[in-house]
Amino acid sequence: MTNPSPWGRRAPSIPTLPRGDVLGTYASYPEAQAVVERLSHAEFPIKQLAIIGNELTTVERVTGRLTYGRAALAGAVTGLWIGVFFGAVMLLFSPDTASVTTILAASLIGAGFGMLYGLASFAISRRRRDFTSTHQVLARSYQIVVDPELTHRAQQILAEPQTGR
Repeated sequence: MTNPSPWGRRAPSIPTLPRGDVLGTYASYPEAQAVVERLSHAEFPIKQLAIIGNELTTVERVTGRLTYGRAALAGAVTGLWIGVFFGAVMLLFSPDTASVTTILAASLIGAGFGMLYGLASFAISRRRRDFTSTHQVLARSYQIVVDPELTHRAQQILAEPQTGR
């Protein structure tokens, strides 16, 4: 469930788990999401639904060894994007003095500083962490919880044969 908009209803001051009837339990998030999509297409009031992930687990997948070359490349790419951003801002706010070469120069300067920063931070933390990885939070199962007053209606919609949409 996404957080409500700051312009919409106010969120409760203390986070609580959604209450209601369990409409179903699914092995993956896409399965649960597909059920919500199906209910949405049937004009069901989906604001009365919640998808709850159970038994959360953090998974870190090692993607490779971090070397000086990789640290320099990652830093240069990050610095390059920052340089492009600042060059574009300069071009936007002072178009008569800046040009496309301003963006190119800012990009190269950003890439250079980013590369130096990447190398320095890798050199400092090399003994503690010399690999790259990605992090994910996964759940063992996902439950769809529905307002008890709407449970029967949701079950009826899901019991109907699906049409080819």
